[in-house]
Amino acid sequence: MTDGTRSAGRMGRMPWQVLWIGLAVIWGSSFLLMKLGLEALHPMQIATLRIGIAAITLLALAAATRTRLPRDGGTWGLLAICSFFLTALPFTAFVVAETRISSGLTGLANAFTPVATVLFALLLLPSDRLTPRKLLSVLLGFVGVVLIAQPWTSGQGPDLLGIAIAVLGAASYGVGWTLNRRLLGQREVPGLAHPTALMVTGLPMTLVALLVWAGAEGWSPVATHGAAEALPLALVAVVLLGVIGTGVAYVLQFEVVRAVGPTVAATVTYLIPIVAVSLGVVVLGEEVGPWQLVGAAIVIGAGVLVQSKPRARAPQPA
Repeated sequence: MTDGTRSAGRMGRMPWQVLWIGLAVIWGSSFLLMKLGLEALHPMQIATLRIGIAAITLLALAAATRTRLPRDGGTWGLLAICSFFLTALPFTAFVVAETRISSGLTGLANAFTPVATVLFALLLLPSDRLTPRKLLSVLLGFVGVVLIAQPWTSGQGPDLLGIAIAVLGAASYGVGWTLNRRLLGQREVPGLAHPTALMVTGLPMTLVALLVWAGAEGWSPVATHGAAEALPLALVAVVLLGVIGTGVAYVLQFEVVRAVGPTVAATVTYLIPIVAVSLGVVVLGEEVGPWQLVGAAIVIGAGVLVQSKPRARAPQPA
């Protein structure tokens, strides 16, 4: 049995639909967990702990499955570039955004990821060409984001800066996956080695950011930021965010991609906002306006449009 094929053991024997739904629930729940963590922790503490715990989890899984990590410095350097956009920046952006907007609204902004991926692929990959379908999906995506942000409502709508930061996190994924295709397309980083390396290289980035941020504001990197009684729940939430929401989630993603391919696996992005909004409303009592729901539906529709394959033309008779 080769390195990547042993990544999830019994998980690989489960129907991919079960893994797909589990992945959507796990990633959709991460927005709730970040909100709970903010009750007693600073955003940079949450982002750093999330990546650190995920790195430990994936390293343990890689060791258990005898997955070999890359050995050459060039590959590690390229992985570090991708990691900035796939771990350090989005994990920080989403949790910072939740200091200004609700967890459900942050989850809605995450639906912009497929559209951003197409946009940056057009900019960074010479082989990708602009088609009417891609152009329409990008335009619809921007319209949906505008509807979610509601800039015409002035002070009565959602915090525009918070929305912008959340969209930055979603767009960062688009940059990261595009760079991953361009920089690592010719390098073999099999199975669990890829997400493990991303977390390992992302941890120093958030750790440095944490130390700089704490030093600039004059607080200890290990100090609590909120009510002391909220700390136990916040720590539990961050541990779940790291182990399940990041470490195990990457294993599930790898299994779904291996079973049905990356295009079908990417459709999990459309279910994540639904889970995030539902948990925000039920658990935290958050409110989501009709414009946000309409905007999210448009963004999700844009993602579906850009990933759908055009119908092949029937062959013409000779």
